[in-house]
Amino acid sequence: MLTDPIADYLTRLRNAIKARHRIVEIPASNLKKEITKVLHDKGYIQSYKFDDEATVQGVIKIALKYNPLTKESAITHLERVSRPGLRKYVSADQLPRVLNGLGVAVLSTSKGVITEKEARQLNVGGEVLCYVY
Repeated sequence: MLTDPIADYLTRLRNAIKARHRIVEIPASNLKKEITKVLHDKGYIQSYKFDDEATVQGVIKIALKYNPLTKESAITHLERVSRPGLRKYVSADQLPRVLNGLGVAVLSTSKGVITEKEARQLNVGGEVLCYVY
């Protein structure tokens, strides 16, 4: 039984990056799909595809992004912040800054899954899901 699907999602991405895979397949959920959209919009992944016919649950196929010259991944660090055992909620005035603005904090808010920069503009708080840089 999987108790933390977001941590599993981040671990699969981390492992695929370490193994230099081009594509990684992850079991789908609505929250994982939204996190994938945020990662794509911010340029951390090359592309994604939601394959709902593969299994009952569906699969997210993510094409990872690498630098063509140095072969380094666009994602250097993925960190789960809020866990099932210890949820991390922040208000609009306590939103985190990741790497002094160079990284992204992904939040689950009442406006959907967004980055901390978008949450600052909308003046909303929420649950801090993960840090990406």
